[in-house]
Amino acid sequence: MRRKLVAGNWKMHGLRAQLGEVEAIAAATAQHAAVDVALCLPFTLIAPAAALGTQLPIGAQDVHANDQGAHTGCVSAPMLVEAGATLTIVGHSERRADQHETDAQVKAKAEAGRRAGLDVILCIGETLGERDAGRAEEIVTGQVVASLPDGAGGDWLALAYEPVWAIGTGRTPTEADVAAMHGAIRAKLRALVGDEADAIRILYGGSVNAGNAAALLGCTDVDGALVGGASLTAEKFVPIVAAGAAL
Repeated sequence: MRRKLVAGNWKMHGLRAQLGEVEAIAAATAQHAAVDVALCLPFTLIAPAAALGTQLPIGAQDVHANDQGAHTGCVSAPMLVEAGATLTIVGHSERRADQHETDAQVKAKAEAGRRAGLDVILCIGETLGERDAGRAEEIVTGQVVASLPDGAGGDWLALAYEPVWAIGTGRTPTEADVAAMHGAIRAKLRALVGDEADAIRILYGGSVNAGNAAALLGCTDVDGALVGGASLTAEKFVPIVAAGAAL
């Protein structure tokens, strides 16, 4: 039985003034020990958040594929570890779209994170145009094939299915759509890595909030959530964690 994982992605939000929210989230979510919880913060907040000394895992939102080198403005996995991070997101749809990241680059980033001992949340998902064209499953399972890091298997890796058209829009696919896509992802994982696929958690991401969390987290093969805007405050994030704990 896979434990639920609820991870918050603060995106480009948060200054030191918001560290109190990190502490509040850590304190409140500690009451829901049946669920794994993490916050992926801006690079500038990783070290100060880790220094708070809470038990809440702190992660990054991206990592470079190389451990060092002439890569101005980039941050490597060893740097993240030194700052106090224990996990990282790779391949978020906003980076795939805005920074034009390819599946090959996402795979290399996931492998870099693993080399340094970081857990990895690898994001996949289709656009509205791809879904309307009937290609959603083809696109998403194709990303699984091309982005999956070598050595995948075990609970260090999670996939996050994000229908791109649902991120930050308030729109969500139906529960049947979510269950069907997660089932297709699980089947593709089993075809690629065999029984090792059973340890890989598949999260749902895309306008998750307190109102829809229980329904989404209760879908077959949904092992948790990657939460954007609703993870910025304890008031909005903790009810999502509580919904997972209640299942």
